[in-house]
This record gives sequence, C-alpha cells and structure tokens, in this order.
Amino acid sequence: MSQASPFVDASSAAPLPASGIAWLDASRREQLDAFVAAGLPDTRMEAWKYTALRALGQRRFAAGDAQASARAVDPAAFALPGVDGPRLVFVNGAFRADLSALNALPAGLTLQPLSQALRQDAEPLRFVLSRNEAEQGDAFMHLNAALSDDGVVLKLAPGAKPAAPVHLVFLGAPAEGDLSWHLRNIIELGEGAELSLVEHHVASGEQQHLGTLSNDIALRDGSVLRHVSLQQAAIGSSLIRRSRLHLGQRAQATSHVLELGGALVRHDLRAELTGDGARFVTRGVFMPRGRQHIDTQLAIRHQALNTTSDSVWRGVADQRARGVFRGAILVAPGADGSDASLSNKNLLLSPNAEIDTKPELEIHADEVKAAHGATVGQLDERSLFYLRSRGIPQTEARALLTAAFCRAVLDDLPSAPLREHLAALLAVELPA
Repeated sequence: MSQASPFVDASSAAPLPASGIAWLDASRREQLDAFVAAGLPDTRMEAWKYTALRALGQRRFAAGDAQASARAVDPAAFALPGVDGPRLVFVNGAFRADLSALNALPAGLTLQPLSQALRQDAEPLRFVLSRNEAEQGDAFMHLNAALSDDGVVLKLAPGAKPAAPVHLVFLGAPAEGDLSWHLRNIIELGEGAELSLVEHHVASGEQQHLGTLSNDIALRDGSVLRHVSLQQAAIGSSLIRRSRLHLGQRAQATSHVLELGGALVRHDLRAELTGDGARFVTRGVFMPRGRQHIDTQLAIRHQALNTTSDSVWRGVADQRARGVFRGAILVAPGADGSDASLSNKNLLLSPNAEIDTKPELEIHADEVKAAHGATVGQLDERSLFYLRSRGIPQTEARALLTAAFCRAVLDDLPSAPLREHLAALLAVELPA
C-alpha cells in the first residue's frame, strides 16, 4: 500500500456529491474510504510496474469547476467529419446543454446526463452504481465511483439501429488553477441493437487538470457496437480511464483507439465475452512524444463457447517519451472453441524513448486457437534506403514509413470520412 500523499489528502477532503439517495450516498462513502485506505498504487504492483505516480501524488487538485458553464468553447474544437448525430458535451467534467445536441433523438435511443437520470429515476441504475468490482491497484476507480456526480446514460432499445453515430465529448478548458473531474458512463444495447459511438477527449487550451472516467458497457444478445475512442487531451493534463465491456450471446464489439494527448494517460480496456459466439475486435495506436507517458492495459476474458477476439495495436515513442502496453488474454474453463489473437508492434524513434510491452496468454479450455506476440524496434533500414534511393529526403521517408505503420489500425474503420480524418490527424501528430 502506498503512503499518504498530498493527492490522497486533497481527494479525501473533497466533498462527496450529495444525491439524497441513501444507497448511492452510502456507496460513495464506501468507495472513498476504500481509496483512502489503499492510497495510490505504486510500481510494486504488477499492474502499475511501469507507471510511477510519485509526481501525481505530490499534487493537489481543486474539486470540479464552478465556472464550467461559462467557459468559452468553440464547437469547432470537437467537430469530426461524418459525426453529426446526437451529442453530449462535458466541459471540465460539467454537462453543457448549450453545446450538446439532444433534440429529435432517433427512435429507441435514450441519451441523457447521469445527473438527470438520477433525479428522474435512480433505481434502474442501482446495480451498476453500487457494484464494487475493483481489483488491486484500482484506486482511481474507487475515486471515480466516490466523486463522479455526472456522466452519460445511453440506452438503446432492442432492435434499434440509429443511422448516425452518437458523439460523447469530454473537453478540458483552462481554469483558475488545476482541477479534477470524475465522470461515469453507463451504456446498454438491447438485443439485436446496433450503435456507432465516438468517445472524444479534447482540449480547448493549455491546462493541467486531472480527469477520471469509467465506461460500463453492456451488449445484450446479438447487439453490435462500433466504438471509436479519440484521446487528444491537453499535453499537460492527466487522464485515467477504464472501459469495461460485457458481451452477451453473439454480441459484437469493435473498438478503435487513438491515444495522442496528455502528460500522464492510463486506459484500462477490459472485455468479458460471457455469451456463446461473442466477438471483440480492437485496434489501437499510442503515440507518446516529449515526456508523455501513455499506458494501455488490455484484458480480454473468453468465458463462453466459440468466442473470438482479434487485437492489433501499434506504439510509436519519440524523444524521452514512454509507452506501456499490456495485452492479457484469458480463456476460462468451459470456453471451448475460443479463437484469440493479439499483436503489438512498436517503434522507437529516439534512443531515449521507451516502450514496455507485455503480452499474456492463459488457457484453461480445449480446442482453442490462440496467438499473441509483441515487438519493439526501429524503422526498417531497407525500406528507408529504398525510399531515399528514389529521391525522398530522410525526414519525409521516416514520416511515410511511420504513418503507414500506424495507419494499419484504421483500415477496417467503416466510416470513410472519419477514417481519413483520423489518418490525417495521425500524420500531423507524427514526430518530426
């Protein structure tokens, strides 16, 4: 257990959101007590071995932003091509109705802030909000469950298939000092429903806030989710997220993740394939530069018959940046016929950059197909020589090869406008 720190002291002193709902207030108190008792995780914990929190532990953040509703925000900051459907926007953790688009929701779609859903009828959310599934090292999820007073509630009725994607925007804006915000999203797709969802973390100016976000995503039998997560947080900010997906029978989820911004970024992406024939596909790229630290923890559990997972991740680190990737696949007893594959390839563009990758594979079932692998290296000299021999300058040749290396994770993104925009964004973010 970590020692007490200014961060823990300040967080423990933060006022708990008062809901007036007995079971929710009691759960929040229990979660805060659990956070204070555990403290911040340290590198002696396997899950945090490569991500030190000493610097964060010495900081204090003001709780929330009382002026969030008045912060000037240009909607162009979060505009994305091909993403023009329903939208919820949060600025420094506070819901902004004036920037959101909730009129004329398609049939079968319920989309609202968590705070509003709690005021209307909290009981349907009780199971998720009072559930405690934290594991060792989940201090930030204890903190999130204790202090989150808002977020997203999205429910899609059985068989509903909205044509336009839903856009969730989490924007950081400059404020008078460093703030912390905590949001919790609850997403449920009914049987046979289909949804495209874009989760967008973006900044409108320089700031050093801390944000935590929890996604609880349930896919009922036969439902389909196409999820894009674009992380462009301010370069000085810290962002800790956990996304947990539960896939029912024949449910399918595809997740495309781009991790580009932030000073300290951690994303725990967990998928539990609990229904026969469930399928989970994930594609991702993390690109730390300067002194950025980006940590991705991917954990996939095959718990039913004939389930499939397919994961392809790319990492690129430059200057003194550090990337961390852990890809863990577990095939549980009884999950016969599972097919799991994971590939993580990484490029180091500087002698001072570092990427730590750790693939894990654990099998307790029969008739299983499984493959996993990871590499860390530099650009291929033969390819570089080939381009230079045709008159392409070295800097441009390196950029072309790096862009092609990263773009592989976008090839199967269905939306062509969004795919091209993200590819262009990667090209802009590539190290010079």
